[in-house]
Amino acid sequence: MKFYNKPYPFNENLRYNAKIIFFISIGILGVLLIFQPLELVELNRKDVFYLTTGLAASTFLSLILNLIVLPSLFPKLFNPKWWKVKSEIFWNIWIVFTIMASNFLFYSKLFGFFEIGIDTIGKLLLLSVLPVSVLITINQDRLLRTYLKSAEALNRKLSESLVPDDKLVTFSSDYKSDNLSLKVSSLQLIRSANNYIEIFYRENSVTKSKLVRCSMINANRTVSDFDFVLRCHRTYIVNVNHVVRVEGNSQGFRLALEGIEFPVLVSQKYINAFKRKIS
Repeated sequence: MKFYNKPYPFNENLRYNAKIIFFISIGILGVLLIFQPLELVELNRKDVFYLTTGLAASTFLSLILNLIVLPSLFPKLFNPKWWKVKSEIFWNIWIVFTIMASNFLFYSKLFGFFEIGIDTIGKLLLLSVLPVSVLITINQDRLLRTYLKSAEALNRKLSESLVPDDKLVTFSSDYKSDNLSLKVSSLQLIRSANNYIEIFYRENSVTKSKLVRCSMINANRTVSDFDFVLRCHRTYIVNVNHVVRVEGNSQGFRLALEGIEFPVLVSQKYINAFKRKIS
């Protein structure tokens, strides 16, 4: 359920969607004509024309309804701020259903409802799944290119965003003997570790770490006065001054810090805030 409730970026670019809808519909028309999954050889030219153009048109209209009309009529329902993985899954199932229903109605209208067999229904279902599969692939590619482009821009600005600060910050432990005080400029990263936090910091050009029995909430409150230290994930708080590289993928950003071997994730929830800090 944690996975299903993760934020997922809804594609609200209507102009971009219109282009994709056009090319997908042309692609469906090409699939029908070239591969002939519905035994078009048994039909005369007139029926072939009606069937191929009709199924391509019904796919086109279904995609227009789902990707342009509904998001325009109900913008709050498709607000990217609350769109989640489960929303995207149900949304894609709905798109498949509407394409299947429109194809089924058109096919039955053209050839008669009782002439449709199980094999034909299966083929119509596959034709309905095809455009959604293409949509998912295109969306992943779009996200990848978006985050790669953003990562390049952020990398250029990293050297300009340094904010030196030698103030001391103290992380209070539930065990007072384990309290940790250090200059905030040396703080690199705070990582959640069950009931503890693991604090990474630089000392004499070497990265060190220490476990402190403290919650991420209290740790975040401790560094809240420093604009260059921010929470970027439910398990990470990062000092952006120590980020040496930003990498982009289809899920978002991954940060590289000097002396830290693992990548630091930036979740969808914190991406905009992170970009603002770097900029």
